[in-house]
Amino acid sequence: MSLKILIAAGGTGGHIYPALAMADAFLKIRPDTRIEFVGTPGGLENKIIPGKGFKLHHIPIGRLNANVSRAERLKTLLMMPWALVTSLKILRREKPDFVLGVGGHASGPLLLVAALCGYRSGIWEPNAMPGLANRLLARVVDDCWVVFDEAKSLLRGSQLHDAGMPVRQEIEDARASEPRTDIFRVLVFGGSQGARGLNNVVMEMINQGGDWLKGVRFVHQTGPADFARVQAGYAKAAPVEVHEYLHDMAQQYAQAELVICRSGTGTLSELAACGKASILVPLPTAADDHQRKNAESFVAKAAAVMILQKELTPERLRTEIESLRADPLKVEKIGARARQFHQPHAAEKLVQQFVERIGADATR
Repeated sequence: MSLKILIAAGGTGGHIYPALAMADAFLKIRPDTRIEFVGTPGGLENKIIPGKGFKLHHIPIGRLNANVSRAERLKTLLMMPWALVTSLKILRREKPDFVLGVGGHASGPLLLVAALCGYRSGIWEPNAMPGLANRLLARVVDDCWVVFDEAKSLLRGSQLHDAGMPVRQEIEDARASEPRTDIFRVLVFGGSQGARGLNNVVMEMINQGGDWLKGVRFVHQTGPADFARVQAGYAKAAPVEVHEYLHDMAQQYAQAELVICRSGTGTLSELAACGKASILVPLPTAADDHQRKNAESFVAKAAAVMILQKELTPERLRTEIESLRADPLKVEKIGARARQFHQPHAAEKLVQQFVERIGADATR
């Protein structure tokens, strides 16, 4: 008996790429599985998911988080009835065996309607601080899979399960691609859309120059909004390679000694899979401050260094980089501790649990 799975995922790469890893795992474990995605019309999912060969349904919905304007929240509330009706139409038409919420604005209405209509449903919560939608959904869905123990006390009602952080296969397979040299490679990125606060400080730090830059090489992904400005803003002699977007992240991780980045779950899962030392700069406007909570989980186990955005200056960042470069053993230990957060083949293990939870009829 084939399975029909609906996965709600969108908004950021941190939601989309783990969802795609799960979809691939479904097809590996149960090749006859039919998988379709649900997102919003304007989300990043529209640029990624169809290109992977999956059908993408749309639900018209926006954000309700406290970090968005009142006007946006009001608009989302006004859209909610239509979002719920659209969710019901999708469910009745597709008749899925399982509905999984991985994050993104469409996850809330779809999972709520699915649970109320009796479809087997579950959410995967990747953050130490669960988002508003998942905190509410936990009371009505059948199961919650959590990555961080800190999230368990905030998700009440459904059955809780420990879960890993699924990553793309090419990231999980990433290994150091060449012998270490005297060059200290630093990878800088702020997610697929970039991070202006991070871009500005890194550019200022490098442009200040100094002997400390000898033997250091930066690869800096800026995101589309800042690419032209940052590329033009670097001094010609700056030891930096600037990109709008990096399509070869596995290779970039393999070559880097140190990563400077935000602390979304997708990024942390990749750092863990590759066992990379990092300087984490949580996005201060992230919903429920979940990026800081994520970073604190790594810092608590000495698996990363954290600098809050309000404390991020060229001088502070330079000091941290110089300190780590001067202590290769410390860099190695931080990377090894980060690796402990990684569960190999997490996507396959998760999917196996999903299949088991669907019931005996689905596994025959």
